[in-house]
Amino acid sequence: MSQSIYCISGLGADERAFSRLQLPGYELHFIKWIDPEPNESFADYAKRMSSFITEPEPVIIGLSFGGMLAVELTKLINVKKLILISSVKTRNEEPWWMRTSGKLKLHQLIKPQPHPLLYPIENYFLGTHTKPEKKLANHFRETVNKVYLKWAIHQIVNWNNVTIPANCLHIHGNADKLFPIRYVKADYVIDKGGHFMVYNKAEEISRIISDELKRS
Repeated sequence: MSQSIYCISGLGADERAFSRLQLPGYELHFIKWIDPEPNESFADYAKRMSSFITEPEPVIIGLSFGGMLAVELTKLINVKKLILISSVKTRNEEPWWMRTSGKLKLHQLIKPQPHPLLYPIENYFLGTHTKPEKKLANHFRETVNKVYLKWAIHQIVNWNNVTIPANCLHIHGNADKLFPIRYVKADYVIDKGGHFMVYNKAEEISRIISDELKRS
C-alpha cells in the first residue's frame, strides 16, 4: 500500500511543478491554492488549508512559497517529515531586499501583473532555461489569480517566522537567485540547482527524498 505525501507548489504554480519527481511507493496528493479572504492572515489561511490534510502525521513537500505555507502548517499539525525545496525555513533566510520591501511597504507600489517584456528577467530568477520550462512558467504567470498573487507577495515580504520546524529536510540549489544559498542553511545543496530545480533536477531531488524517507 502506497504512503501519502502532500505537495504544495510555489506561488501561482500547480501540480505540474512536481510532475518529474519519481517516488516509488508513495502517492502524491497535491494541495491546490485557494483564494484568500479579504485581509486574511497567513496563519488563518494555513488553518483553512490544513483541512485538506486528512492523514495523521503526514509527509509534506513544500516548494518555494508553498514551503513557507508548509512551515505554518507545522504549527497546527504534527508532521512526520517536512521537506522544503527551493524555499526558506524562517524570515532570516529571505534575502535582504524581501525583508526591506516588507518593512518599507515597497511591494505595495508595484501592481503584480504579468507582462511578456518581463518574462526573460523572471525566467532568469526562476532558473528556467529550456522552451518547455519557460512555457510552463509563462502559463503559471498568465493564469494566476491576481487577488491571490497580491496577497501572497504581501505574506512573503512580511513573513515573521523565526522558528525552525521539527523533522525538517531542506533541499536547496546553489544557483537559486530568488532565495540565494548564502542566506540559507540547507541539508542538501544541489549543484547548479536554480529555483525551478524541482523540475529540471528532479532525478537528483527524487533520490534524496526517497533515501531520507527510508530512514525516517
